[in-house]
Amino acid sequence: MSIALISGFPGFLAKNIIKELRQQMVLSSVYVIVLPYQLDRAKEMIQEIYEDGLEDQRIVIVEGDITKTNAGIEKELLIQLQSEVEYIWHLAAIYDLAVPKDIAWKVNVQGTENFNELVVQFPRIKRYIYFSTAYVAGKREGKLLETELVKPTGFKNHYEATKYEAEVLVEKLKEKIPVTIIRPGIVRGHSETGVTIKFDGPYFFINMITNLRRLPFLPYLGKSSAFINVVPSDYITKASIYCSFSEDAIGQTVHLTDPKPYPVEEVYRTFVKEITGKYPKGRIPLSLAKASVAIYPVRKMLQVEKETLDYLTWNSSFDTTVAESILSKGNITCPDFIESVPAMISFYNLHRKDQAFHIRIK
Repeated sequence: MSIALISGFPGFLAKNIIKELRQQMVLSSVYVIVLPYQLDRAKEMIQEIYEDGLEDQRIVIVEGDITKTNAGIEKELLIQLQSEVEYIWHLAAIYDLAVPKDIAWKVNVQGTENFNELVVQFPRIKRYIYFSTAYVAGKREGKLLETELVKPTGFKNHYEATKYEAEVLVEKLKEKIPVTIIRPGIVRGHSETGVTIKFDGPYFFINMITNLRRLPFLPYLGKSSAFINVVPSDYITKASIYCSFSEDAIGQTVHLTDPKPYPVEEVYRTFVKEITGKYPKGRIPLSLAKASVAIYPVRKMLQVEKETLDYLTWNSSFDTTVAESILSKGNITCPDFIESVPAMISFYNLHRKDQAFHIRIK
């Protein structure tokens, strides 16, 4: 069995990927790069993972920081890792849509540049799996291909902008080492259990609807013909792992997006009905909604990031030709979004009063 190195632990996706890798019994050890201030949480999470009884598959903490040279890994340990590691996953990033530019640049761009320089020092590497985002497309609309990386005229936020710049850096490595770039859509909880560790992305709309559920009715926000691309964490986990071992995925960029997304308005209507028992009624101008959440006390009360509304009218579709070609051989498909909304809302209702699940609204 092989050995892997993963950044971004103890993050949600890194945890899920490690758990699934253990179930598939394809690795003997996983080294996880952990920031110093997250060491205690990482140790707790490893003990949670070990409850699967597969303790012969080691998870080893490597204290480090991707914003530093060689990810801040001490020299002797780095030499050991270089002699053992064959698979490297880079998930560490700032995923917050409201992140300030300087912080996003330092972690997402400079951090990835540092990590790339580290990765090419591993002589045994069989695959470098980099987690980008489908939203490197920025404000580009229309059909967006996996085979293109085109700089848009603008981005909706600094998260998109810096993830684009980071992907450009990783794209250049395809000529040197075996690389697979993963571009997920908006990630939600598990399709069957609804389990997640934070309420962001589509959960901002659920926050808003829940906090306004006692109103006589809830209106639609503007009028939109756009589609929203939301994918469950279990699909991302299984699909990215399959791609990491697939020869067909070497040198490829893969959209892990929903090939059959739903219109924004249908998703909103489903959320409102599931949470309030009633369908939306009437409309308010999107400009009014944006003006309202631009006011800090309002968005804090609603628990909504103002950047979220920019996606309601963004008209685009993600081509999944490469993804479907690769994943069809593993019989991996994306679960239907609407069918799993009840599980999503059920988990949310169980934990919505737990502040640990909510991100700080800026």
